Amino acid sequence: MSPVILVLNSGSSSIKFTLYSGISAQLKGQISGLGAEPHIALSSKVSGKRIDRLLTVEEGQCHESALAALLPVLEEELGGRHVDAVGHRVVHGGVAHAAPVRITEEVIQDLKALEPLAPLHQPHNLAGIVAARSAFPEALQIACFDTAFHRSHPWVNDTFALPRPLYDEGVRRYGFHGLSYEYICAYLKRTLPDAFSGRLVVAHLGNGASMCAIRDGQSIGSTMGFTALDGLPMGTRCGQLDPGVVLYLLTTKGMSADDVSDLLYKSSGLKGLSGISQDMRTLSESDDPRAAEAIDYFVFRIRRELGAMAAVLGGLDTVVFTGGIGENAVSIRQKVCADQGWLGLAIDAERNQAGTEEISADESKVRVLVIATDEEEMIRRHSEALLSTVRTSFS
Repeated sequence: MSPVILVLNSGSSSIKFTLYSGISAQLKGQISGLGAEPHIALSSKVSGKRIDRLLTVEEGQCHESALAALLPVLEEELGGRHVDAVGHRVVHGGVAHAAPVRITEEVIQDLKALEPLAPLHQPHNLAGIVAARSAFPEALQIACFDTAFHRSHPWVNDTFALPRPLYDEGVRRYGFHGLSYEYICAYLKRTLPDAFSGRLVVAHLGNGASMCAIRDGQSIGSTMGFTALDGLPMGTRCGQLDPGVVLYLLTTKGMSADDVSDLLYKSSGLKGLSGISQDMRTLSESDDPRAAEAIDYFVFRIRRELGAMAAVLGGLDTVVFTGGIGENAVSIRQKVCADQGWLGLAIDAERNQAGTEEISADESKVRVLVIATDEEEMIRRHSEALLSTVRTSFS
């Protein structure tokens, strides 16, 4: 019988979930507003059930109580079957974890030590793990890491020009959004193998944003580094920043480390530049010149990094746009690809507007694609593979 796998993506105030029966997504939803105005919304592709309601204060006070509130819905949907495995998205796996792993107390302690490197994500990923272990004590709990895909980085893209002992201690470039990149690679390998094996750049553009240079499914270079702050500007994160700015904020401005952390993670990026919103849709519809300037900077950085990724690869064959902005923001794709003839890249305006998978112009030497990513499906695949391995070892 096909395994039942629950995939969880736990954030600071939300839990996104997908319930799979075999390869089919049976139920999908999100619990949002934890600790404030908790709300659950879900839909089932099998029973047709739809739920959209507020949780009680008790149900929505934390990840554990929210998952407990979800249990009756899952049990009804499963009709007597049980969850075989719970796959978790974990942003940071550090040096030690280059592949999905069965979660143990030792693994949890390893991941907890990485919380300072991903403060917006790691503590909440771990809260979801703790909650799921309580809710599904018999299920295999599996951690899938956003950093794992990039462990194939060559050393020159992995290191900083700091004293060598710091690298040995783990101060290095990790890269993120690996589950998204891995999904795109798997899709291309199946549907467009020449794009998969060629010089590929994937732009994962959303509230979190990064780009990755890939060849034969291997990460060669990434815009993100030691933390998820580096590289492109994001919804509320700054992107690349001269470290001297941090020193200035600490010494001259007298800000505390916590103040600087809040500034760089929560008040910068599109939100900080515009003073309006972190949402690209809101900025695109705004007449405020600051909104246009924030978008211009976002596009400028993508174009700059595209050139850098092409240099890392020694040329360019395919570019893929993915993520919420990459998949949906027609104008951003247009601006990124404008006047890129020096790269051999041009897009067709009508194809871009129509949202076809391939938007490159007929004369373009570089193929430009728009592909919807599916990190949950990638986690399902990893979880099923590890579940099969564990079952075989005990048979």
